Amino acid sequence: MVRSRLTVGGALRAAAVDFYHQSWRLAVFNSVLSAVVLAVLYLTLFVHPAFVILVLLVGPCVAALMHCAVLLAQEDELRFGDAPAGLRLHWLRGAVLATVILFVAWLGVIAFRFYGREQWLFSVLVGDVLAVFAVVQLLAWPLAVYQRERPLHRVFGDALSDFLSRPVLTFAFALALLLVNGLGVVAGVMPFLTLTIAYSFLAAAHFALPRSPLREPPT
Repeated sequence: MVRSRLTVGGALRAAAVDFYHQSWRLAVFNSVLSAVVLAVLYLTLFVHPAFVILVLLVGPCVAALMHCAVLLAQEDELRFGDAPAGLRLHWLRGAVLATVILFVAWLGVIAFRFYGREQWLFSVLVGDVLAVFAVVQLLAWPLAVYQRERPLHRVFGDALSDFLSRPVLTFAFALALLLVNGLGVVAGVMPFLTLTIAYSFLAAAHFALPRSPLREPPT
């Protein structure tokens, strides 16, 4: 039997419930990731090439936080030891995924500079492709952690297939998370650095992955 996936509202609500019960652990994990990102951004002012630092530090940390989000979404359990365990399990995948994102972003910048305003139609097309790529990441990262033994190119294929099966819902979900993080920034930098990123990861895990039998309501 094919397990169901949550709707946009269902994923956001499930993430809110889980976040409420594990908020202090997730806040710590979110804070650690934010500290790493801020440190990397600071180091990029003095160390080049910056992307090496980003890949080696941020990518694995993002994968570790996603591991915690997937574990909580699927098993309804989370411990402090799950973060370092996720780092050990997924550091290489995190580095590879971060490399892919940076490479695509680099190609996008080159394309925008090449087409410029004179060929605005092609610039719009490039922007659309980058937007789809960014939204697919919300599906690819949870799947990369959840399907740890599956090759990454197949994980990307699964994420793209999932996106194509529900593009409107996926874009709606991405906009909802953008709004959540925007409100976190407006409310103050600290909520964004300690809460909303982890909540977004947890919501993505609920939205991208099949509903766990452990989380299904009793019949």
